[in-house]
Amino acid sequence: MKLKTLALACASTFVVGCATQPASSVNQTAAELSTPYTLKSGGEISERQKHLSISHAKLAFSFDFDKEILFGDTTLTLQAPSPQQEISVDLDTRFTIEGVWLNGTELTAQQFSNLEGELIVSPNSKVSFPATLRVVYSGHPRTPIRAPWDGGVMWEKTPDGHPWLATAVQGEGCDLFWPCIDQPYGEPANTELFITVPKPLVAASNGVLVATEEKGNDRTFHWQTKSMHNTYGIALNIAPYEKLTKSFTSIYGNTYPLTYYHLPENEEKAEALFAELPEMITFFERMIGPYPFADEKVGIVQTPHLGMEHQTINAYGNEYRKDDAGYDWLMQHEFAHEWFGNQLTNDNWDHMWLHEGFGTYMQPLYAQYLHGNEAYFVKLNAQRKGLANAHPIVSNELLSEEDVYEKGPAGDIYAKGSWVIHTLRGLMGDERFFRSVTELVYGRVDPQPGNFEPIFANTQDFIDIVNKNSEHNLDWFFDVYIFSAALPILDVARTENEVTFTWKTESRLPFPMPLEVSVNGEVTTLDMQNQTSLTVSPYDVVVADPNSKVLRYEQRFEDYKAWQEAQAEMKSMQTEK
Repeated sequence: MKLKTLALACASTFVVGCATQPASSVNQTAAELSTPYTLKSGGEISERQKHLSISHAKLAFSFDFDKEILFGDTTLTLQAPSPQQEISVDLDTRFTIEGVWLNGTELTAQQFSNLEGELIVSPNSKVSFPATLRVVYSGHPRTPIRAPWDGGVMWEKTPDGHPWLATAVQGEGCDLFWPCIDQPYGEPANTELFITVPKPLVAASNGVLVATEEKGNDRTFHWQTKSMHNTYGIALNIAPYEKLTKSFTSIYGNTYPLTYYHLPENEEKAEALFAELPEMITFFERMIGPYPFADEKVGIVQTPHLGMEHQTINAYGNEYRKDDAGYDWLMQHEFAHEWFGNQLTNDNWDHMWLHEGFGTYMQPLYAQYLHGNEAYFVKLNAQRKGLANAHPIVSNELLSEEDVYEKGPAGDIYAKGSWVIHTLRGLMGDERFFRSVTELVYGRVDPQPGNFEPIFANTQDFIDIVNKNSEHNLDWFFDVYIFSAALPILDVARTENEVTFTWKTESRLPFPMPLEVSVNGEVTTLDMQNQTSLTVSPYDVVVADPNSKVLRYEQRFEDYKAWQEAQAEMKSMQTEK
């Protein structure tokens, strides 16, 4: 969940809010700037790490909160199919590397380098696998100008003056604070975190809290994951947290803990937010399938930034704002990513709409689940207003996360993705649609607690699943909505005795989308394999797509966007005066 620029964020309030966050007091000089390599997440893959995977990550952290220094000690167990002369992981050049060990042997300064943020290890002989790589480092990590849209480590203060640290690195990647393979596929199969903080601070993180060890004024929180965790989802959250917790028994009969780490202030609001979780979980389990990480926890933590889908410890900073549908949309959106982003991970950022389109669609779907169709369409209409349609949602290229936002579809992966999903649901029918979504998320249509693991997938995987579950091949649907930028146009030509409907698409792509037409309230479904006409009188009231099933070009939305832009320009001019 994050739009890369403030302009996009403010224009897309259905995805993120626009409240400002305080920047760090630390000035970031040119020498402290992260390299372009570090600020890239995904995209082109170094040959040195193309075949590597991480079977285990041991991450140890401690801090100097006054000087805003992070001390890290990371040991990665690396796997590869054959020996390699060189290997590499990614780590921001802001950090001073104090030592590197390969299989327990400390390397000389000539055997490793980190000039651009790719930590290259070049031992005297080939590296055989499994291999352990330990990196000890320290420094002031990148401070986000405005998290979570801008990534890094936040060094904030709670209202009563205690340190409040949070990480949010989706856009720029895990290498902003730990050595990793900064690619979607770089997920460690298992992660241990040892986070040492002074009392009374609490460190909330991913997975299960194994132990808390106290030593003098310090205490170390030992967290352990039991499944693959996405790289940007590994998170540090430190504050004098209090904890709400309860056991939850799901519709599948399994029981797992729900936990909310919150600041001591606003305890009543915290309890009200926490009370929303059981119904949200039941919704997702009914519509999609079992909560994916039930052997760990459902975790929420209060953060000084708006929010992020950190696996099993979702960041929440929406200040307990209520939505008109009666739930906290921000918590619900981030929680949706436990299914779309964490259980299912795109294998290339080019397919990020599988995370964000489905994650965004879950808000109107939940409103429909709670309140019916009116609430559903209110949410969808709010999303419909901001579509750009300037780039295809998927380019079928190897993209970095930044490419998606700066050169590609940007905000359309959210709202347009949601509307594409809505249209696909209407075309397929609920049974086939939800069966397809479940298979996409779990890799099977019969998920039960314990019979699935996190998976990687892309748009073609989803298309194949949809075609398998549909009556007809739907490649044409994705050609128009996903691989083309422009929306289909419904041309309506009316004479005194007839009204004719024709679909027009970019590059004249086939688009046999069935169309409902209401004539004086009586709805007829037109096949639309070809141009189709209905006989009408001059007095008949004709409405195309009366139930708003189909995403298509509509001039009214373009006129509204133009008016918004004019108003913004006028306000800007008045401010300058």
